[in-house]
Amino acid sequence: MVNILSFFVWILMFQPCHSLCFPVANDIVTNYSSSSLSTVPKNLSNLTNILDLSQNNITEIYMQDFAPLHQLKYLNLSSNKINNLAPAFFRSNQKLECLDLSRNQLMNVECDFLHNATSLKYLDISENNFLSLTLGKAFSFLQDLEYLSLGSRKTIKFRKDDLKEISGKQLQEVSIKLKTLSEYDPSAITILRTTKLHIVLPSIKSFHFLKNVLDDAFNTSDILTLSNFECCQKCNHLSVDCCQTCSKINNGMNQCCSDCSHYIESFKVLGKYSRVQNLSLQHLTVDWETFAKILKIIWDSSVEKLSVSNMKICQVRQHLSWFFLQKQLKSFTLRKINILPFYFSQAIIYDVFEELKVENLIIYESGMIFLTCPKKQNTYKLIDISDNSFTSDFFFQGCSTLKHLETFILKQNRFVQLFEVSNMTTYMTSLKHLDVSQNQLIFDEVRICPWTNSLTKLNLSSNKLTDSVFTCLPSNLEILDLQKNNIYTVPKVLKNLNNLKELYLGANKLANPPDCNKFRNLEILFVEANSFHEPSSTFLQSCQRLTVLNAASNPFTCTCNLRDFSTMNKNTHIEMIGWPKSYCCAYPDVLKGTLLKDFYLSEVTCSPTLLLVIVLGTMFVIAILIGLMCRFLDLPWYLRMTWQWTQMKRRTMKTDSYQLSENLVYHAFVSYSQHDYSWVKEQLLSNLEERNLRICHHERDFIPGKGIIENIINCIEKSYKSIFVLSPNFIQSEWCHYELYFAQHQVLSEHTENLILIVLEPIPQYLIPSKYYKLKSLMAKKTYLEWPNDKNKQRLFWANLQAAIGVSLTAPRQGSISVHND
Repeated sequence: MVNILSFFVWILMFQPCHSLCFPVANDIVTNYSSSSLSTVPKNLSNLTNILDLSQNNITEIYMQDFAPLHQLKYLNLSSNKINNLAPAFFRSNQKLECLDLSRNQLMNVECDFLHNATSLKYLDISENNFLSLTLGKAFSFLQDLEYLSLGSRKTIKFRKDDLKEISGKQLQEVSIKLKTLSEYDPSAITILRTTKLHIVLPSIKSFHFLKNVLDDAFNTSDILTLSNFECCQKCNHLSVDCCQTCSKINNGMNQCCSDCSHYIESFKVLGKYSRVQNLSLQHLTVDWETFAKILKIIWDSSVEKLSVSNMKICQVRQHLSWFFLQKQLKSFTLRKINILPFYFSQAIIYDVFEELKVENLIIYESGMIFLTCPKKQNTYKLIDISDNSFTSDFFFQGCSTLKHLETFILKQNRFVQLFEVSNMTTYMTSLKHLDVSQNQLIFDEVRICPWTNSLTKLNLSSNKLTDSVFTCLPSNLEILDLQKNNIYTVPKVLKNLNNLKELYLGANKLANPPDCNKFRNLEILFVEANSFHEPSSTFLQSCQRLTVLNAASNPFTCTCNLRDFSTMNKNTHIEMIGWPKSYCCAYPDVLKGTLLKDFYLSEVTCSPTLLLVIVLGTMFVIAILIGLMCRFLDLPWYLRMTWQWTQMKRRTMKTDSYQLSENLVYHAFVSYSQHDYSWVKEQLLSNLEERNLRICHHERDFIPGKGIIENIINCIEKSYKSIFVLSPNFIQSEWCHYELYFAQHQVLSEHTENLILIVLEPIPQYLIPSKYYKLKSLMAKKTYLEWPNDKNKQRLFWANLQAAIGVSLTAPRQGSISVHND
C-alpha cells in the first residue's frame, strides 16, 4: 500500500494532524485506515515515513511492531481500542515527530511510553479514559514539543500541578477538552506557556467550574479558542418555544434550556482584565439575547479579532442598540451561522451590521440573503460575504456610507446582472478589490457601467460572461480575472486599459490570445486551456512588457506559424508557466503529443523568400560552374561522348550474335580521304587492331580484278560496321561519296545501325555541296564522334569507338582487314 495515491489519501483522512506534521512529496505513505484491523500488519516497509492505522479495532500493540520503522515520522493510531503501551515504546523510532493516540482507551496519562521519543513535536492523547490530567515525567524530556491535545471521556479532575512537567516549555498550541470536568483548581491552566490555547468548555452539569476555567483561559494566551457553548434562556410567554427548539437540537434533552447567566457572568472577566487579542468561539447553541450580551462584553474587552463559527441560534427576539457605543474591532468573522426559528424579524439581524464598528467583516457559509446599507458613515475596510445567497437586486444599490471600504468579496452567491454589481460600487470611493467570482453573472445590455474609479482589482471568474464584458469594465484596473467564462474573443474595438498589469483569461474559448496593444502595460497574462492553435505574430510583437505567460493546455498546431512562439522561452525574458510539459502539439496527427520544445522547422522551410533566394543563388552558382567547366574543361564534349558511349553500349547489348550474318568477316570497313591516310594509319588502325578488331582496308582487302565499286560493295557487306572519317577532304572525294551512299543503302535495306561517323576536323554545313544532301542529313540526324586533339580526351574517344564496334566475330579469314582510301 505504499504509493503516491496513499499520500493524498492520508492528507485527506489524517485530519487531526497539525501543520507541523504536514508531509512532503517524497514521504513514503502506508495507509491502513478503516481496514478492520485487530493487530498491526506485519508487512510494513522499513522505509515508511507516514503510517495511518486509525479507525480500526486494534487493542494491543507490541514494541516489535514498530521497532524496524527507523524512518517513521508520523503515526496515527486514533480511534482504536488501545489501553496500554509499554514504557519507552518508541525508543527505536528516534525520528517520530507526530503521534495521534486520540479516541482510544488509555488509562495512564503519565505516558511512560513517551520516554526516548525526544523528537516529538505533535502529540494528541485526547478522548481517552484518563481519570486526571496529571502528566508524567516523560513529558519533561519532550524538548521539541509544540502541539499538545489533552482530554478524557471519563469524568476528570484538573489540579493545579497537573501540567507542571511542561510548564517551562514554550508551546505553539495546547488543546484541553474539559467537557467532563468534575474538579478544577484555579490557575491550573495559567501554568502553561503557549501561543494558542483551545479549551473545550465544561458541559452544563459543570457550570460551577466555568468561571474559574474562563478566568484562567483569558489570561493564559493571546490567541484563545473556546468551544462547546450550550445554553438557551428559559422560555417565557413573549418568545417562541425555546425549550422545544433546544430539545430538537439536543436529541430530546432540554438541558440547554436554562439560565445562561453563568456564561454571561463568566465572560465579564474578559472585559475587566484579559490578555486575549484573538478570540474564536466554536460550536455554540445559544439564543440571540445571550449571544448579544456576550458580544457586548467582547466589544468592551482587549479582543481585536473575533471569530464565531458553527453557531445555532435557537431564539431571535429583540433588537440590539448598543453597538454604536462600542469600540472598533479589527475583524469580526461569522461562519456557518444557523438561525433555527423560521419566523423572525430579519431587521433584528440586519440592524446589527448597520451599527457594527469593525474594520473587517466576514460572513460566509451562513445562508444570508441580504444586508442593508449602513445608515451612517461606516468603518468597514473589508466585507467578505462569500458562500451565501445574496442577489444583486437592491443589494447596496445607491449605498453612500461605505466610503472607507477597500475590499469587497462576494464570491459564490447568486448575483446575476453585472450592471447592477457595477452600479453598487458607484459610491465606494475607496474600493480597490472586488471579487464577484463563482456567481451567475451575465452582461447583454449595451449600457455604460458606472464603476467606481478607485477599483484596481476585479475578479469575475467562474460566471457566464461573454465577449461583451469588455464593454463593461472599470478603466483604472490593474488586475482583471475573467477565467472560466464563455469568452470567444477580445473585441478589436476596445477602450484602452492602460493601467492593466495582470489579465487572467484561462479556461475560456479564445481562438487567439489578446493583442497586447490594448493593454500596453500588461506584465502577466494567463490564457491556459483555451482553443487557440497558433498565437499570431502580432501578439508576440505587441507584448513587449510581458514577464509571465501561461498558455498551457491549448491545442497547438505545429506549423511554421508556431515557430516564434515555440522558441519564446529561449529567446525572450518571459517566464512560461507550465513549460515544457503542458505545451504539446495537437495537430497535425503525426506530431500529436510532441512537446513544443522538441518541435523544429528550419528557417528555409518556413521562409519562401529565403528559399527562393537560396534556389536562385544555387542555380546561379551552378550556371557559373557549368560555364567555367565548359570554358576550361570542355564539359559538353565529355558529356556528349559519354552519352554516345552509353547509347552504343545499349545498342550493342541488344544485338545478339545470332543476328549477325554468317559471311561477316570484318568488324569495320573504313572509308576516308587519301589526304587523311596518315591519321588513319597511325591512329585509327593501330588503336583498333591493338584491341583485336578486324578492319577492312582497301589497300589490303580489295580483290584484284574486280571493279572498285564491286569491291566497295563487297567490303561493306562483309563488315559489321562502316566507319567514315569525315573532314573537308572527305567532301572533295567522289569515291568517298559512293562508299557513304552504299553504306547508307545497306542501313535502309537491313534496318541496322552500322554507320559510324568520325569527324576528324569540323565541317561547317555551308561547305558541304548540295549534292551531298545525304551526308548533310546523316550529320544532322546521326550522332558522330569527334576526334579530340587533347590527348587526355583521346582515351574516351577510343572507348566510345570500341563500344560502337564491339561485337564478337568468328575467326578471321585470310586478309581479314579491309581499309579503303580515296
